[in-house]
Amino acid sequence: MEGIKKFAGNHPQITSWIVLAIGMVIILVWSARDVGFTPGQWAALIVTTILLAGACVWIIGWEDDEDEVVQENRMVDAGEAEEKPSE
Repeated sequence: MEGIKKFAGNHPQITSWIVLAIGMVIILVWSARDVGFTPGQWAALIVTTILLAGACVWIIGWEDDEDEVVQENRMVDAGEAEEKPSE
């Protein structure tokens, strides 16, 4: 269990991808259980759903990257303000 927690802490986007993909595949299978897809169609739908979950996590991660850049810029600006002597 500790290994899973460590992996989730070290790789939050991969963990989010896995969890979201599992949920989306469950919803897909539940929703389309009576449609009558062939095994090949099921495989294509499941693979596409997993890739879609990855794309969603990737897009959501853009906002995290922007927040980190803003935070780094603030830290740099604060450091420059401390270095400049006040007049």
